[in-house]
Amino acid sequence: MVRGWTSRRWGGAFRAALLRDVRGATALEFALVAPVLIAMIVAIFEIAVMYFAQQGLETATETAARLILTGQAQQNFTGVKDAQGNVTKTPQQQFKEAACASLPTFLQCSRLYVDVTNVSNFSSANPTLPTFTYDSNGNITNSFAYSPGTQGAVVVVRLIYNWPTLAGPLGFDLSNRPGSQRMLLATSVMKTEGY
Repeated sequence: MVRGWTSRRWGGAFRAALLRDVRGATALEFALVAPVLIAMIVAIFEIAVMYFAQQGLETATETAARLILTGQAQQNFTGVKDAQGNVTKTPQQQFKEAACASLPTFLQCSRLYVDVTNVSNFSSANPTLPTFTYDSNGNITNSFAYSPGTQGAVVVVRLIYNWPTLAGPLGFDLSNRPGSQRMLLATSVMKTEGY
């Protein structure tokens, strides 16, 4: 009996001491909160970088659209031909190179698409993201227009960037295109000056 009484007493004291011990509570609480905290940090970082890329694309669009606004693109981007008269660079490729030159260094020119259309008036301008078509490998197969217009024309310049996204923890995903891609769009609508 004495033995049963002491084991119950020590067993109860051990249980009580264990319940009072809070040394591991912080680690346990952090283990419960850490996945959500890390997911939020990754999401905030990815959104911030994406907005930074969007702003860089907006700036590049302003710079490229200015070439059309002032007539520099219409006068200087007439295509390049080799000695045999074969076209080696189209005006659209020349304009894309000029747009790429104003992209921030962390944006790749190979992911940039340029669409320049000449419209009859401002109300018929379409500044939205175009519908994309893809091949079996997930590559964009659209052919974009390059029609910079003449003096006094209303022109829509759209630079579209295929931004790669990361699938974050807890199902956070910013992609709006196949292959974990998000299309960033910057548009400028203007009436060209007399040149």
